[in-house]
Amino acid sequence: MSQNQASSPADAKPATAMSRIAALIPGILLCIAVAGVSALLERAELGVFEHPYVEALVMAILLGMALRSFWKPAPRWQAGIAFSAKQLLEVAVMLLGASISFAAIAASGIALLASIAAVVVIALCVSFGLSRLLGLSTRLSILIACGNSICGNSAIAAVAPIIGANNDEIASSISFTAILGVMMVLGLPLLIPLLQLSATQYGILAGLTVYAVPQVLAATVPAGLVSTQIGTLVKLMRVLMLGPVVVGLSLVASRWQSDAKKANVGFFRLVPWFILGFLALATLRSLEIVPSTVVGPVTKITSFLTVVSMAALGLGVDVRVLANVGGRVTAAVTLSLMLLLGISIALVHWFK
Repeated sequence: MSQNQASSPADAKPATAMSRIAALIPGILLCIAVAGVSALLERAELGVFEHPYVEALVMAILLGMALRSFWKPAPRWQAGIAFSAKQLLEVAVMLLGASISFAAIAASGIALLASIAAVVVIALCVSFGLSRLLGLSTRLSILIACGNSICGNSAIAAVAPIIGANNDEIASSISFTAILGVMMVLGLPLLIPLLQLSATQYGILAGLTVYAVPQVLAATVPAGLVSTQIGTLVKLMRVLMLGPVVVGLSLVASRWQSDAKKANVGFFRLVPWFILGFLALATLRSLEIVPSTVVGPVTKITSFLTVVSMAALGLGVDVRVLANVGGRVTAAVTLSLMLLLGISIALVHWFK
């Protein structure tokens, strides 16, 4: 046989893996560069004002959005940007579990758990009603209600195949999630002095209102570790509501889809891997298998990954998408979010 014959499939697999990794490098390096500039600006603030009024992760979002407003990354950058915005931030959320003990959940009490469930149910019903009143279809209204009330795009992605939503409905419902998610990350910390919120209250507020689990991390890091821990716990409890909602919708899914499109919903579709990792690390920390000496270094790694991911998130937000979204969808999503924020503010003032 010739020594120049084609490589075997086994030899091709490492080459394919290496090529995929190589494709990620330009975008990841770009995000790290934006994050680095953000860190330098934060340090400059610290030197001038003795306090960083705009944290590095917020600066990374703003710089990313500013760059994206006049430059659209070419395909060679996009894979790494997408990886940084999603996978790196999911890893950061998972690592956060190492600093959390289940004692915090037990200490929260049944009142908080019941309140979280009540907020989700109320937000679901009112968001759906608002969307229908604005003339949106039943399926689109369900997507908006689930995305707003539970966990943004993740909830929409989980619910869409169950109710047989088409591409236009899915695109319409998620078009605002990135922009509103960034706005919440940037704007929510401003409520701390305005409403005189404690670290615990702000953590509850962020967990109840911010769309995605990783975005809760981004919104609470500037407020301190206590807010981050509580916000993440509250958000995880809120995400767990997706299970009952999906099961309930699957029972009536035949109203919106044919038998050929019946969704096959599995456990790992409902519970993302990074949440399982978070819970696993939290369990190990609760059992003191993860020692307290590890928490400090892990927290620093988490913060670094978060800033890099926020840079990627900013690079992925095109503010001009607002012009392409229908007015009724815009109104439905915005009003639903304002409603959720109002209910949550009332709740956190109850938890003093």
